[in-house]
Amino acid sequence: MSGRLDSAQPYALGLFRTVVSLLFVCHGAASLFGVLGGAPGTGGTLDAGTWPGWYAAVIQLVGGGFVLLGLGTRAAAVVCSGSMAFAYFKMHQPGALWPLENGGEAAAMFCWAFLLLAFTGSGAFGLDRLLARRASEDEPSTAEQQTPVAA
Repeated sequence: MSGRLDSAQPYALGLFRTVVSLLFVCHGAASLFGVLGGAPGTGGTLDAGTWPGWYAAVIQLVGGGFVLLGLGTRAAAVVCSGSMAFAYFKMHQPGALWPLENGGEAAAMFCWAFLLLAFTGSGAFGLDRLLARRASEDEPSTAEQQTPVAA
């Protein structure tokens, strides 16, 4: 059983990346464009440039989009994880110690999920893998490389 689960790991990781980042992108889209119920608490949109909400929403939309596509997954996941750590410790944790008490469950879960993706990479279905595969196919093998002739 363990062997079968191990062989499916890249696909499970790819699905995990897709679901987590899609949820993250939806948060950003709601805050920036007022879709899906709008910004939490207001139902509308956030004013451009307001700190920290508008910047967090841009990171959610753009960073989450990169992770969703699996493009620059590790770097984008670090930025997304950091933004959620900031959100938790700056916005939620001062209200109470535990996430269940301070409303910070989503921030904590996104933080740890993106940190996991920063260490594991995109898994299957990501553009990172596709680009890496194409780059390795374009490189000539050592047998095909020509050695320069010294005069």
